[in-house]
Amino acid sequence: MAQNTDVVLPIETWTQLTDANVTSITFQNKSGGYILVKGTSGATAPTDNDGAIRYNPGQGERNALLSDLWPGIGANRVYAYAANGAEVMVSHN
Repeated sequence: MAQNTDVVLPIETWTQLTDANVTSITFQNKSGGYILVKGTSGATAPTDNDGAIRYNPGQGERNALLSDLWPGIGANRVYAYAANGAEVMVSHN
């Protein structure tokens, strides 16, 4: 399901940015602290930070293919984590 919205990340909780299986994503860290972003194969939230990419305030991706961000794992969902909570703009088909 396509979406274009802001997602609020609770403190220290992996939160799904996607609401369906996707192949590409646009997002931006709108908060004042860094976030970690991780692709998964399926809708099960990560349990660790292994393979996560760090995005500082204002950083993100523009229509990036999940296969380019996380090659080799067949990622189709994207999760984000913030130690102090955050807000992330996300858009995908």
